[in-house]
Amino acid sequence: MDKRMETKWPERISYGLSDAADNLVFQVMTTYLLFFYTDVYGLKPGAVAILFVVARIADTLESLLIGLMIDRTHSRFGKSRPFFLWYALPYVVFAVLTFITPDFSETGKLVWAYATYLGLGFFYTAVNVPITSVLPTMTQNERELTLLGVIRQFCGSSVQIVVAVFTLPLVAFFGQGNQKMGFLLTIIAFGIISLILILNTFFHIRERHTIKEISHQPLKKVMQMLWRNKQWLIISVVIFLYWLVTSIKNQTTIYYFKYVLHDEGLVPWANSFTLAALIGVLLIMHLTSSRSKKKTMQIGIILAFGGQCILSIGVYSGLLPVLFGGILFNSIGHGIIVGLVSIMIADTIRYGMAMGIQAEGVLASTDDFGVNLGLGFGGLVTAGLFHVAGYLPNHAQNTATLHMININYVWLPLIIYIMMMAVLHFYDEEKMQHAIKNKHVAN
Repeated sequence: MDKRMETKWPERISYGLSDAADNLVFQVMTTYLLFFYTDVYGLKPGAVAILFVVARIADTLESLLIGLMIDRTHSRFGKSRPFFLWYALPYVVFAVLTFITPDFSETGKLVWAYATYLGLGFFYTAVNVPITSVLPTMTQNERELTLLGVIRQFCGSSVQIVVAVFTLPLVAFFGQGNQKMGFLLTIIAFGIISLILILNTFFHIRERHTIKEISHQPLKKVMQMLWRNKQWLIISVVIFLYWLVTSIKNQTTIYYFKYVLHDEGLVPWANSFTLAALIGVLLIMHLTSSRSKKKTMQIGIILAFGGQCILSIGVYSGLLPVLFGGILFNSIGHGIIVGLVSIMIADTIRYGMAMGIQAEGVLASTDDFGVNLGLGFGGLVTAGLFHVAGYLPNHAQNTATLHMININYVWLPLIIYIMMMAVLHFYDEEKMQHAIKNKHVAN
């Protein structure tokens, strides 16, 4: 394995900032869009639940489509890199359109939400899948791949925290009591920064390792490779479960503090403890220096589960310091898990190359596929359960709704963490790394 580093720090930082750019908009969408649709724009929770399901179904198909487009791209800029140039502006435009609130009828509002949100989902996929697909083409150095993945996630997690902590204060500042205007001006500010950062990534990164003989294989051969690539299948399920639990927790947070604790102002404080995710991300380089990525991710899941247990004690005892402490430890675990995702996907791409198929677009699309599927089911679970319980926006909630909020905020995440650990058990990292090093896969 080549020990020489192939990238310089300006390129590494520019690569990492691509995830920061996407997350400026993406985290507003995942954390606050359900609240925006129900409590600001006035859509019914049941209608929003259906919208989220439709959008996620569309997004999962789009993930594969974008992956196929990458694998069939012939450009002087490479296969993945041109997508940052082509789709950055449409992504930002649709982000802004999603938070525009025209005074339509109830049906008109729902049609507008479908058109803008589905468009945003497509263009998000177009600028997000290339972040993962380009990674294994930037370097073949094992530690450098891990370093680049850590830098990416550090930048992405930093922005997630910025969005989680400052979105509502910015909405209040820009809106001056008008949440519609506040959300719109906030997303415009985030969108401008996002556009600059995505274009910066395009100009500063390079694709170095594309093997022409195996980089544009027929779809039939690619699908055969996917079926044989068991580690890719397993990590894909883990990614789905991670984003499922993240969606449920993030979307329920504002409802918990607004309707259970009756203090919406605590949301930025609670979200500020997710800063601990950066600790988890930074621990990856140290932990993977002496253990496998699989074992490192298992440590992350254990920490996330333990933090969720502490959070549950805080919820049922009413002790805010305990609840916040649970969020802190849970976030450290989340940082480890999500920081390893793109790195482990890059390993499965290199595993595919060892099989004679370089299909980084399709393989990387599983990252976005898992995000979209997880968010879709998470939105369905959250909005659907609230609808069944009789949730009424901006009113005191009935006992059934308060119970549903606690189930979403406490118990469902605990179950999902156990499922993640069970699935990851079957990930055979040793077999995959042996094949990569020896450039062949035993059938």
